[in-house]
Amino acid sequence: MKALHPTPSTDPVRVGARLRASRKAQGLTIEQVAAATGLTRGFLSRVERDETSPSVSTLVTLCQVLSLPVGSLFEGADTEVIRLQAAPRLNMGGQGVEDRMVTPRAQSKIQILRSRLDPGAHGGADLYTINCDVEVLHVISGEVTVRFTDHDETLTAGDTLTFSGREPHTWSNTGSGSAEVTWTFVPAPWSGSH
Repeated sequence: MKALHPTPSTDPVRVGARLRASRKAQGLTIEQVAAATGLTRGFLSRVERDETSPSVSTLVTLCQVLSLPVGSLFEGADTEVIRLQAAPRLNMGGQGVEDRMVTPRAQSKIQILRSRLDPGAHGGADLYTINCDVEVLHVISGEVTVRFTDHDETLTAGDTLTFSGREPHTWSNTGSGSAEVTWTFVPAPWSGSH
C-alpha cells in the first residue's frame, strides 16, 4: 500500500480578528500594543486586518503582551445550532405553555427557552424563583404580565424585562391570543446532557 502524504490547506490562516478582539477587550490601543512589542502601528494594523502574516516569534510576542494563548488563535469557533423544531421540550410547570430549550443542554453560562403561551397560560398561582443571577423575558408577540411581590409588569411585543431569578415572581398570558416569548437565564439554572 502506498503512503498518502498530507497536503496543507490552501486557505490562509486568519488570526487578525482574534488579535484585534483581544486587544479591544482589554481596552488597549494599537499604539499601546506597538509600544509594548516594539512593532510599528502600521504593521500591527495590517496584521489585525490579515493583510500580512507575522513571524512565529512576533506572534508569540503579541500573544504575551495580550495574555492570549498562542494556540487559541488557531482554534475553530465553538458553535452549535439548535433548530427550533428539534429543540428539546421542557416541562417548567406552567399551564398552557410549550417550552423548548434553544441552547445546548451542556451550556452552563447561559440558557434560553423559547415558549409558546396559549391564551390564559400562566406560571402558576404561587410565586416562584429560578436559581440564576439574571432572568430576562423578551416578548416576541402577544402580551405577558409578570407578577412580583409588590407590583406587576405588563409587556407587549418587543418589550424586555430583566430581573433577578431569585426574585419571587410568576407570569400569565394576559392577551387575547397566543404569545411567543424567550426566557434567558444567566447562569443556566440547570444543565447536563441526555
